[in-house]
Amino acid sequence: MPDGARARVLRALSALALLPGLLLPALAGADERIRSLRVWPSQDYTRITIETAAEVRYELTSLKGPERLVLDLERVDFLSIVDQSANKVLGDDPYVAALRAGRFKPGAVRLVVDLKGEAKPQVFTLKPIGEYGHRLVIDVYPVVPPDPLMALLQKKETAEPPSAAEPRKPAAGAKAPPARVLTVVVDAGHGGEDPGARGHRGTYEKNVTLAIARRLKGLVDAEPGMRAVLTRDGDYFIPLAARVDKARRVKADLFVSIHADAYLMPHARGSSVFALSERGATSTAARWLAKRENEADLVGGVNLDVKDRYLAETLLDLSQTATINDSLKVGRAVLAELGEVGALHKAHVEQAGFAVLKSPDIPSILVETAFISNPEEEKRLGDAAYQERLARAVLAGIKNYFARSGPARTIAADDSGDDAAAKARATRRN
Repeated sequence: MPDGARARVLRALSALALLPGLLLPALAGADERIRSLRVWPSQDYTRITIETAAEVRYELTSLKGPERLVLDLERVDFLSIVDQSANKVLGDDPYVAALRAGRFKPGAVRLVVDLKGEAKPQVFTLKPIGEYGHRLVIDVYPVVPPDPLMALLQKKETAEPPSAAEPRKPAAGAKAPPARVLTVVVDAGHGGEDPGARGHRGTYEKNVTLAIARRLKGLVDAEPGMRAVLTRDGDYFIPLAARVDKARRVKADLFVSIHADAYLMPHARGSSVFALSERGATSTAARWLAKRENEADLVGGVNLDVKDRYLAETLLDLSQTATINDSLKVGRAVLAELGEVGALHKAHVEQAGFAVLKSPDIPSILVETAFISNPEEEKRLGDAAYQERLARAVLAGIKNYFARSGPARTIAADDSGDDAAAKARATRRN
């Protein structure tokens, strides 16, 4: 076709495209571009998220020799997936070695996920929420999941030997108490696909909470007779129930979830501490905050087709008056120390139905360190010295609580093998 005739045809088609609905069927068949492809590695699992404007059809297959996953996507733009998958896998990813994209057949592209070993993949889709469009998620789990308690024991075995100073001898005729290491699980709120709140300066809550959580862990680990475990030690998403599960698996004595609050009005300020409530929230703000925090699974992405075996344990029996009372005690101790660092949003511990606080046998608190939605407090939250002050205040409150109340778990049941105490603990746990 001569160039002049081709130009006239193109102008005619452009004009027709302006007529509503005339070319919609043809346009609807266009290949969907990949908005973003994100890879979130962690010791627990690696998540691959493919975001598109519209939902795409897919098929996932596991292959061996070598181990790999094959994801076939229908009506997806090939160049966009090549561009988005390039250089996304880190060398230290525990489970994923590489991503490769290729043309599979007319109307379909193939994404190959090269694995570092045998894995158990889960694939599911998420509807648009917040700033996200449609998401296709592949979670790559190891066949044998890492055991956090075993990791703690291994760290203990490889740690430096204790000081050679002579231990204090018990009084004559008195039985020496069993060794007792208090375990504090520090939960950095949000992470990965779930950024949490965002300040006016662009600060993400997930980054602030991880920074403070790491500082708190370092301080706890430096205390004699105490150790800390992080629910996450990187930028990746952990479901709310899995955070509770990790605390129970390491037989935690205390669970502390770190957050940086956001509210509708930018002038809201100050620190807050929350415990679980069985009877509803103690204030409208507490109810609003609990609802927002409990939606983290919707934003971060949970595979609803997989039933969590710990869900019944953590959500069914909430008649845990003793545990909630202990949570209120440690909450008051931490709140008092935070009041020495800065302003308090409320002078008392508030309560609401936070899903992350629903362990039936571990005292649990949620610390809102400051309002990231307040420009002044957002600036302070990004300051390393202020993060350290917050972490030290939380540690001081924890130490005050343990000094007054002792661990909620029965020492004998954990260390001495006393049958009666073990039976009592089993009753409490079940």
